[in-house]
Amino acid sequence: MVKGLYTAYTGMIMEQNRMDILSNNLANSATNGYKKEGCTAKSFEDQLALKIKDTSEYNIPKPLGYVNMGVKIGETYTDWSQGNFEVTDNAEDLAIAGDGFFALSYTNKQGETSVKYTRDGAFKVNTEGYLVTKDGDYVLNRNGALNGDPGAGSYIRLDPTQTFRVDELGNIIQNNQIVAQVGVVDFEDYNYLQEYGENMYDLVDGGQAVASDAAIEQGTLEKSNVNVVTEMVDMITVSRAYEANQKLIQTIDTTLDKAANNVGKV
Repeated sequence: MVKGLYTAYTGMIMEQNRMDILSNNLANSATNGYKKEGCTAKSFEDQLALKIKDTSEYNIPKPLGYVNMGVKIGETYTDWSQGNFEVTDNAEDLAIAGDGFFALSYTNKQGETSVKYTRDGAFKVNTEGYLVTKDGDYVLNRNGALNGDPGAGSYIRLDPTQTFRVDELGNIIQNNQIVAQVGVVDFEDYNYLQEYGENMYDLVDGGQAVASDAAIEQGTLEKSNVNVVTEMVDMITVSRAYEANQKLIQTIDTTLDKAANNVGKV
């Protein structure tokens, strides 16, 4: 066994995983409310190497020292830091200043309806007066968001012929009256959030939604928290690390070829 092959191979697998994550971050750098991802690495446990076929001392193996077989992929994590705000002056655009998520009633292709969570506040009022996403998913009110109820009773409906404003608490005001409140919730532990699509999240079993004290800003959108320059520099670093492992494998292959075909003939 040539340990260098295993070490270089695991290094290439790790760098390939990092490159996939960086590429996805760059692809979503213009996606509203997108949260960039990263990954961790950890080494395999050290193993004690022993001499084989060593008869210098009967039944007592000779240790060579500890060796490591390389690196393995750790966990993928999400950076939940807030992205920059872009002022659009569009009354239907909302942004969350602080910790929290909008709650949506999402219906998949199989017709199954569930609650999804997002930081993307690019909403619109459809012809029926419902506040929806650009894909037509209904935005939930406060009670629906806190209770995880995606039913029609939790939809936000406005008068599409009238203008409206939204205060920091998420209250939607038309004709000087509060007609609804945008549902914004936070979570006790973000580890229970699972990515769904580009910028939506599922709350898995064990997660708990709580009220959010974040402020709502109207006429504003939260952009992705991806720093394009940083991601591109990291991609160059990953590419060079991948190439270094690749060259190591080529070097070992050349050495083995000489050992087998040249030295072996002597």
